[in-house]
Amino acid sequence: MADRTESSIVISAAPAQIMAVVADLPAYPQWSDGVKSVEVLTEYEDGRPADARFVVDSGPIKDTYELEYDWADDLLFVSWTLTSGSLLKAMDGSYRLSDNGDGTTAVVYQLSVDSSIPMIGLIKRKAEKVIVDTALRGLKERVESEAG
Repeated sequence: MADRTESSIVISAAPAQIMAVVADLPAYPQWSDGVKSVEVLTEYEDGRPADARFVVDSGPIKDTYELEYDWADDLLFVSWTLTSGSLLKAMDGSYRLSDNGDGTTAVVYQLSVDSSIPMIGLIKRKAEKVIVDTALRGLKERVESEAG
């Protein structure tokens, strides 16, 4: 699963504001298409999610899966990996934030997904691209509406 899909966006907010939205997993159904519910299973000492269960229903993709999170780099980076799922066999992703110094933050999202449904690589990458771009647009809209 070395191939990853990557995209980026600039959000008019500080990195801490963006990470606060990213870390609020139970709120994902309010802004992330296809996510029906998120339950935080365990937390780190600082209150950030360590493990969470997602229920998704997005077109042909219907699954319940669990992710393990790792927060790093003074909370400018978060990554996750799949620990269990029925349809999904693997999911590795991350957000990397870079403060632009002008009140905006560049957000880079990387994602690699593998499912039990056989898919040609090109179709899989296209699906990942749709997921990544939709998530970035949703994140930007959520953060900027909260900041505004």
